[in-house]
Amino acid sequence: MTEFAADRLLLFGATGDLSRRKLLPSLCALDADGLLPEKLRIIGTARTEMDDAGFRDMARKALEEHLPAERRGGMAGFLNRLHYQPLDASTLEGFEDLAEKVGSIGEGSDTGVAIFLSTAPSLFGPTIEGLRHAGLAGENVRMCLEKPLGDDLGSSRAINDAVADAFPEERIFRIDHYLGKETVQNLLALRFANILFEPIWNATYIDHVQITVAETVGLEGRVDFYDGAGALRDMVQNHMLQLLSLVAMEPPTGFGPTAIRDEKVKVLRALRPVKAGETVTGQYRAGAIGGQAVPGYDEELGRDSDTETFVAIKAHVDNWRWKGVPFYLRTGKRLPERVTEILVQFRCVPHSIFEGAGGPSPVATHPNHLLIGIQPEENITLALMAKVPGLDENGVSLREVPLEIAMPDAFVGQYRRIAYERLLLDLIKGDQTLFVRRDEVEAQWHWIDAIRAEWKAGNMTPRTYTAGSWGPSAAIGLIERDGVSWHE
Repeated sequence: MTEFAADRLLLFGATGDLSRRKLLPSLCALDADGLLPEKLRIIGTARTEMDDAGFRDMARKALEEHLPAERRGGMAGFLNRLHYQPLDASTLEGFEDLAEKVGSIGEGSDTGVAIFLSTAPSLFGPTIEGLRHAGLAGENVRMCLEKPLGDDLGSSRAINDAVADAFPEERIFRIDHYLGKETVQNLLALRFANILFEPIWNATYIDHVQITVAETVGLEGRVDFYDGAGALRDMVQNHMLQLLSLVAMEPPTGFGPTAIRDEKVKVLRALRPVKAGETVTGQYRAGAIGGQAVPGYDEELGRDSDTETFVAIKAHVDNWRWKGVPFYLRTGKRLPERVTEILVQFRCVPHSIFEGAGGPSPVATHPNHLLIGIQPEENITLALMAKVPGLDENGVSLREVPLEIAMPDAFVGQYRRIAYERLLLDLIKGDQTLFVRRDEVEAQWHWIDAIRAEWKAGNMTPRTYTAGSWGPSAAIGLIERDGVSWHE
């Protein structure tokens, strides 16, 4: 953890969609809960010409649209924290005015500036140069980067090199908003605060793991970015590999940035290169979502494209704990429902004493599984076998019963926070635990680039699937040839 608490937060891209939907609502909610430092000033900057009053008016409208009234608290007090300075980050002109708006940065003091950079990657380099030129890159300044951090290992390294030229690693905060979700953090508590799970969290007792990130939406205004990225780089490279690393990591020595990220990067480096036949890609065609007709990807894009909107992968972590355990990853757009979940499928009991105990029909036993729901509902469900109540002259009858922990039930009085709330608060305080380190990012890109190279070598193009379905039929075959099925 770095030593200063920020008393100023500088938001690049402050008039953009992310700021209006997530950043400003998160900061307002933190303020309503009394969690922001009393003297924190929030300075927004973007190309849009406006003054403080205009920015506050824009923020007010964004809060009324994206933040429930009960979470706004004293919104007027929050709006008074906001200030604005227009800036074209592609040129050095204007950075001195921005520095004047931010105010003096006292080297060696216990306060400083946190910068949140939510701009196009092409502006990262010029922005860093401008910040250095204006004296906004000293030891009391920390930098937070929003994805995408490149589109392959080479471009990612170029971005990281540019940032590292002005900021040391301990003052660089790479954000993955999935790490701010309550259930994702609860995964650490579930594993490492309960002796019930960790002794059986290995290949001896776990048959396989499934990670699904399904979306019902299509392009939604992200045409140019998404067609250049695709599902593999947009979702698997960051969110899904972070989830996988949290599931598979060894117990860290403590709950701190170095210990946790050390263990995550070990998992990422242990990922086996994916072979031919272990991936399936798809691209949606016209269909229906929730009873409403939706166009195909080619229609939304207005041209033909080989970009994948669906990908399924059979992955392996080659280490002692996970030898032989497949990790099935699946993500896509225009799928039947919006859901992000992790399924941990345990093995069958080695011998069932109930075989033949149910009279002429054998008693069915099902292996236990742990289902961790991340969105839209945050819950944890453990499926167990239990006896069906009642008297049965033919013997014992069993059924699967769920033990469910739903967030609203387990934590009465709590509400669902925006994931950025946790991350923005940690950025202000200087806690890097839930942020991604450079070696993690590069290990992720190394694995992803190898998959893309395999696709290219095999001339692999996406199979089509109907919007509203669970992707190409080949994705079902990918997992069913191992004798298991996707959880749906």
